[in-house]
Amino acid sequence: MMIKHMNEIEPQELLNGEVLKRVFISKDEAPTFVMRLFTLQSNASTPLHSHPWEHEVFVVEGRLKVVCDNGETIVEKGHFVYVSPNELHQFVNVFEGPSSFICVVPKEGEV
Repeated sequence: MMIKHMNEIEPQELLNGEVLKRVFISKDEAPTFVMRLFTLQSNASTPLHSHPWEHEVFVVEGRLKVVCDNGETIVEKGHFVYVSPNELHQFVNVFEGPSSFICVVPKEGEV
């Protein structure tokens, strides 16, 4: 068993510091899945992209616009999202402060 606190994990700065990524459980620590926490600053977004693996997202704080093939949906703290393999998707922070979400992917999804 592994027990840690999120503050023990140094964030990686992505997209000029607009997005922070903390890998809570890495592909070296678990046999199947990777758990990450992404924090988007106000108006920041992930790239519009797709990939061959699924992932599960849980919104921890803030409000996000989820962009996908079917349009756009606003989600906020407490919502969860399932992204299918090869589905085009993007997360945009539409909150006045930071928005954070936990993202779980199979280990091949963590590059």
